[in-house]
Parts: sequence; C-alpha cells; structure tokens
Amino acid sequence: MTDNTPTSAGTILNGKSQLPSTEISEENDLLPNLIPHLDRHLIFPLLEFLSGQEADDSTNTDIPRTKYELLKQTNMTDYVASLWQELNDSDDVPEEFVKKREEVLQRLSLFTEETSQIDELLSDDSVVSNLRSDKVANLKFLETNHGVTIEMVDMLYDYGRFQYSCGSYANAAHLLDQFRILSTDNDKATSATWGKLASDILTTQWDVVMEEVNKVKENIDTKLFNNPLAQLQHRTWLIHWSLFPFYNYEPARDQITELFFSPAFINTIQTNCPWILRYLTAAVITNRSRTRNTGQYQKQLKDLVRIVRQEGYEYHDPVTDFIKALYIDFDFEEAQKKLSEAEEVLKGDFFLSAASEAFVEAARHLISESYCKIHQRIDIGDLSKRLGLEMEEGEKWIVNLIRDTRMDGKLDYKEGTVLMNHPANSVYQQVIERTKGSFFRTSVLSAAVAK
Repeated sequence: MTDNTPTSAGTILNGKSQLPSTEISEENDLLPNLIPHLDRHLIFPLLEFLSGQEADDSTNTDIPRTKYELLKQTNMTDYVASLWQELNDSDDVPEEFVKKREEVLQRLSLFTEETSQIDELLSDDSVVSNLRSDKVANLKFLETNHGVTIEMVDMLYDYGRFQYSCGSYANAAHLLDQFRILSTDNDKATSATWGKLASDILTTQWDVVMEEVNKVKENIDTKLFNNPLAQLQHRTWLIHWSLFPFYNYEPARDQITELFFSPAFINTIQTNCPWILRYLTAAVITNRSRTRNTGQYQKQLKDLVRIVRQEGYEYHDPVTDFIKALYIDFDFEEAQKKLSEAEEVLKGDFFLSAASEAFVEAARHLISESYCKIHQRIDIGDLSKRLGLEMEEGEKWIVNLIRDTRMDGKLDYKEGTVLMNHPANSVYQQVIERTKGSFFRTSVLSAAVAK
C-alpha cells in the first residue's frame, strides 16, 4: 500500500512517445493555467510528461522537487521517500518517512477491520437485490436486518479517500461507489463522485469516466442551480478534468465537444478559462474527417470562428491563430506559418501530443478547401508551398482532395494548374437560402410575445 506509485504519463497516454520541447512549445505551455484546476494526483502525469521532454538535462532538479512538494502530503510514503533521496543524493531514509509508513499501515489495518462487515454485505447479491433507489429506505433495511449504521457508511467514504491518498485508485473507486449507493449526505456524495471520477481517470477506465462526467454535470446543474458562482467553479474543474478522456478515448471526442459547445460550458470557457479554446479548436479541426459533411460540424466550425474572434484579446496561441488567419483574415501565408507553429505546440502539450499528426492533416485539408473555394485557377506549386509539401506530394494531395470532397475541378498536368468551376447560385436560390430561417425565428418571437 505505501509502496504504490502515482499513475505515469505513459499509462494515461497509452505508451505514446514524448518529444523534446521546443522554444515555441515552451512559450505556449499551459501547465501553469491547468494546475490550479486539477487534483494533485491528476497533476503528476503532466509533470512526468514535462520531465520526459527534458530527459537530456540530468542536472535539473526542478521537476523532481515539484513532484516531491506535490506528493509529500499523500500516503505514498515509499515513493515520496525515494524522491527525497534523489533530491538529497542520499541512500538513507529519514525517520519521519519510516514513522509515517508505520502510521499508514496501522490506519489501513484499522479501516479494513471497521469496513469489513459493510463491504461483505454490499458484495452479497442477496442483500444488494433488496436495495432500492430510496437511500433512506436502504439504510433502514440494512440497519434493521444487518446492524449497519450511518457511521459505518461514512467509514466507506473515509476509507475511499485514504486509499486514494495511498495511490490505490481502483480500491478508492470501489469504496466511493459503495458509499454513494447508501449515503444521504449530499455534500459527501458529491465529493465521492469527484473522487470516483479522478480514480477512474487514473486507472484509465475511459468508458466509466464518461459515465462519471455525466453524473458530475448533472450534480452541477441540479444541486448548484441556486449558486451561479459555485456552478462556474465546478464547471471549470469539470472542463479541465474532461481533457483526460477527450484525447485518450475516441468515443468521448464528439460527446465532450458537444458538452464544451453547450451554452453553460462555452460561457464558462470564455469567462474563466479561455485557454481551453486550444483544445476545443484542435477537437473541431481533427473531427473534420469524421463529420465534414454534416450540419453539426459546420455549425461547430462557425461557432469556433466566432468565439476565437471574440476572445482574441483575452487568449490566443498558434492553434487559435491558425483559425484566425484562415477564416477571419483569409491570410493563407500566415495560416501556413501558424500551422507549423501549432504542430510544435501540440507535440509539446500533454493532452494533444498524440493528435498532432491528425491535426496537421486535417488543417491542410481546410487550407486547401478554402483556397480552392476562392480561386478559379490554382498553381499546384504555389498551393503545395502553402501546404508545406513538395511539388509531387502536393499534386497527389490535390488529386485526393478533389476526389474526396467532390469539388468540381480539373487538373491540367501540362500547365501544372487546377481549374475550379464555381457555378453561381441563382438569385432565387440565394433568396431561399437567406430567408429559410425567417419562418422559424418569427414563430419563436410570436410564441415569446404570446407569453
């Protein structure tokens, strides 16, 4: 128990490689912004990722010292003692660590003994089958038939927190889940849900993590509805914690993107944590290959452009600047420059490092599509240069683009150009497009006036 180690960056990232940091990635490092909104156990993988980028600098003790300060309040005494030995270049273990280790083992034995009865009951199918959705009735049933008290239920909560502090995240998730089944204390039940979410993240149970994200969101919407400031803070925490499954669990990408674009959460991002726009931008761009032709993707891209324009004074980096250059300024040279910088930033970002190649691929498609939409005759060499590709590679790229997007274009190999056909919409079609939402908006206004 005391020899548990924190969850590593490699475990969270499923063993994906880490690259050395660059000047651009260091300038745009978001770690100082993220840390205040994460639990100390969730911060550790980010620090380890950072230390992996600085692997060549063996004399730098800043990260080991930060790890030590981060974890010295936990019950992972053996690991903390090893960090102390590394920092002090010593083979001896101070007496305080030996003493704390003994105290942790004693408390562990005591918790195990005091929770053994209720743990056995909740593992008995014949008992669990008699439990209902009414927690008060469940407690009454267990008290009458099995002698369970509220103190014993609360002990599950304390034991779960203790296991979490020891780095035994799977056991912590189990105990906190059992506590939620029985507890009528709303504050502790909410705290247990956050603890369960953190434990599941650190054990990379991504499908369970998404269930817990929804539970936390529901708690924020229902139990804090009369406290807007608390809702803002809790939504900020949830946004940051959701970054772990966001880029490590493919099925979560669309769900969390929709969550972030919902009115309450996009307002939270704009008000309290605009740096999350980096992750939202990367998600929308990389989602292009899956949802390019849907109205939902086009709406998300349109909303993203609007938000990047609004928040440019508050936050920007090469990732959001790419959107600004391409869709606001229509500056293709600047877009290519920002794409190169964005690739470096993504490779140096814990959450986005694995998505850097997909981002660049999708971004090149967006540049090509925008370029082709506003030009009739396109020089293949010029477009290849804007995409950062060789002439031959660019030629293949454009051919694939025209085929995949079904653009009306003709490739002239002799001239080295592409001729794009942009048929103009009739006046009647333009009127229809511009007015097709008027009836719905009029209906909404009429209903509002009628109330």
